[in-house]
Amino acid sequence: MEAVTGIGRARLGPDLYGGREGVEGAAVGEAIDEIATARACEYALLSLLLVRTPSQSLLERLAGLRVDASALGVAHAALAEAAGRSRAETVEREFFDLFIGLGRGELVPYGSYYLTGFLHERPLARLRSDLAELGIARAEGHAEPEDHIAILCEIMAGLAGGRFPAPAGAEGRIFDKHLAPWAARFFADLERAAAADFYRRVGALGRVFIEIETQAFALPA
Repeated sequence: MEAVTGIGRARLGPDLYGGREGVEGAAVGEAIDEIATARACEYALLSLLLVRTPSQSLLERLAGLRVDASALGVAHAALAEAAGRSRAETVEREFFDLFIGLGRGELVPYGSYYLTGFLHERPLARLRSDLAELGIARAEGHAEPEDHIAILCEIMAGLAGGRFPAPAGAEGRIFDKHLAPWAARFFADLERAAAADFYRRVGALGRVFIEIETQAFALPA
């Protein structure tokens, strides 16, 4: 996943790859860190595919994704197959039709829109307030509101991988308040979108992963 996303393992999982020493319970800690790193990779991959159209080199790397028999592994296999037969220019047109369009794309990938039917509404204000408490701010020069699905996935990748330091429980609160109410619906809509081919598989991957995350965050601490 490091090769696919272009994000170094030290950023995705600093606790696992950052060279920490003298930590008690290292075996348990490493197991937890491996899960956190894997989750950060999934979020980073979704963010990467939803923020801009993938290059041909990224499609070629995606075609080599490792798969297994799990629900997530099957979704990876479908994405790898679609990437292997897709061309960057075709996917670029698909991305335009889905998310940009002439006036508006087929889908509107913002939390405020999914929750209220309008952009820049109270869900975005609440998200900005919660992010400010964590010291997370939109980078200068980026116009997209923070409730864009790609930005939310990037935030979750940073929280899961430790790139964004946060108090215990903050990751679950961000997910429960700002992703769980609508992200699965968005990915299901992407999976069914008329303009989607390659992105149909992105939708399936996102839906499966968000379902897994929802179940995991619902478990007792």
